[in-house]
Amino acid sequence: MHTRTQQIELLDTETGELVERRLEHENGEAKRFYAGLKEAVLVGMESTGYALWFVAMLAELGHELVVGDATKIRAMEPRKQKHDRRDAEHLLNLLVRGDFPRLWLPSVAERDVRVLVEHRHQLVELRTRAKNGLQAIALNYGLARRGRLWSERGQAELQKLPLREGMARRREDLRRLLAQLDTWIHELDERLQREAEKREEGQRLMTHPGVGPLTALGTVLVLGPVERFPDARHVTSYVGLIPREESSGSRERFGQLTKQGNPSADGLRFLLMEAAQSASRCNLVLRRVYQRLAFRKGHALAKVAVARKLLIRLYIMLRDQIDVRGILSARFARRDARGSSAGLTMAGTLSSRPPFAREKGVSSRHHGPSADGSHRCMVEPRHRLR
Repeated sequence: MHTRTQQIELLDTETGELVERRLEHENGEAKRFYAGLKEAVLVGMESTGYALWFVAMLAELGHELVVGDATKIRAMEPRKQKHDRRDAEHLLNLLVRGDFPRLWLPSVAERDVRVLVEHRHQLVELRTRAKNGLQAIALNYGLARRGRLWSERGQAELQKLPLREGMARRREDLRRLLAQLDTWIHELDERLQREAEKREEGQRLMTHPGVGPLTALGTVLVLGPVERFPDARHVTSYVGLIPREESSGSRERFGQLTKQGNPSADGLRFLLMEAAQSASRCNLVLRRVYQRLAFRKGHALAKVAVARKLLIRLYIMLRDQIDVRGILSARFARRDARGSSAGLTMAGTLSSRPPFAREKGVSSRHHGPSADGSHRCMVEPRHRLR
């Protein structure tokens, strides 16, 4: 399957006749061929991009399409020769034998919402680049305000900087672009929040501290039916939150994140990283994990570890159809079975009081919504030194 052509091999199961053809896309040859088939057929295709038109065309004509994992399909063919005719023959053989490695495909409605989530992620990246550009202009001319640059006073100071024509044009264009991006992102946030509130799974995930509508909706859309995952390790691998590993014998060597799996998981990883920071402030167990790993390995690795644990929690909530109270109750039951009293430290998250209010000398406060729309909890000493 290429952008302009496709190589097919058709098998008539009644007569055993094989047909090999190369179909053009732009002149309508492919559509005429599939429309001229007498009955519905099963079409197998490797996972590829730029094929939404083909998926829609087959659905319109009443044919069934299955998409296979390209990596696994290639691994099933040991021969060194690779060309379009051999690939088409290999796909047909896998379909006939029943060994075709099928991939889950989202519905048309789910695909539309996933496009909105990915589009928002790209707009956020553009907004970050625009902000970095304005920060660079401010720092080059002695205006060091950090986050205060985005306040009204900071923007007024930025506008008063005496700049030459080129830099002044860049400043004005970036400011207008930033305002437009903020408007678009706000509109998408409202649209996606309504979508998350309509879904029962999204409402269930939002009961977890630090998880807002975007993280909940992104998790539901990317994972799809959680029954297709045997365990939590497959989920973290699917999202790309596992490290590279080159171990042999007694030597273990781990590297950076693989970032493999579903391409749409890139935005979900970003949302999980943001939600992990909020969850580590609002949940005692995750906060202890973050503090312990940050002391030993650094803040970056600690953030990734908390994001992975958060993803596993969300997967369990979807799999068992429980909210965050169900997870905490299950943890209590396991600790009681072991005769441990450590589970009593989690009681703060089971009541309506803030989770950090159980710790001596510590109180919690909300600092407004985070990038995900969830509320962050900041920790501060209850008794300050004077």
